[in-house]
Order: sequence, then structure tokens, then C-alpha cells
Amino acid sequence: MCKVSSTVHFVTRSAGGREGSARAHWVPDTDVYATESGLVIKVELAGMRSDNLEITIEGNRLRVSGNRPDACRAPKCSFLVMEINYGPFETMLELPPGYDLGQAKAAYLNGFLRIDVPVAHAQLKSTKVHVAEGN
Repeated sequence: MCKVSSTVHFVTRSAGGREGSARAHWVPDTDVYATESGLVIKVELAGMRSDNLEITIEGNRLRVSGNRPDACRAPKCSFLVMEINYGPFETMLELPPGYDLGQAKAAYLNGFLRIDVPVAHAQLKSTKVHVAEGN
């Protein structure tokens, strides 16, 4: 399996940069795909509750952040394998033009956050242009 990226850009923070949150230390796996009605963004966030998630829109950027608690671990345990990330996380996506983030809808179910972003419908405005009498 390979990661595919085309017109959606993941915004990352530079070493001293301001793009990401200074407290975030992992990025969840994310799928973005286009449908006839818009974009679907799926973020894998097992073991969380929806009230631990925050979604913010900044221009054409969508930021998903939160904190996955690590409350299941036995005290003084010794890991043999540790692949699950806990603690604060953040991912920021820069969406291509043509999508209306203001109409985005989100739902969290079975460990996946799904965000549907509809296609932006340009509203045709009818404007009268005054025609002046002249030479």
C-alpha cells in the first residue's frame, strides 16, 4: 500500500514554524477522496470520544486536532511492541479550490472521523450594467 497525494496538501510545521500546534506530537492516518458531491476526509482515530476532537477551518485549510488518552495501560508495564499513538495530535489539510468548507459536516463513528465537504456552487448573480448615452 502506498500513500497517494494529488491536489490535497498536508500542511506540516517547520522546526521553528508556526503551522502546527507546538503541543501536537503525532499525525493520524487520513484518507481524502473525491465524489460527485464533494470531498470525503476520513481520519483514523480509534479509542476516542467526539468531545476530544476539534475541527477548525482557516481559509481553505481544515485542521483536525485533539488528544487521545492513554487510560488503558497497566501501571509499570513493559512494552514489547508499541505502535499506537497517544496524546495530542494534529493534522492540517489544504484543500484545492472548488469546495465549500463553510458547509462541511462531520461525524465520528467506529473510530473514524468523517468530514464531508461539498462542491462549492458558484452563485450566478444577475447584474445590470448601465448603458450611457454618448458619442
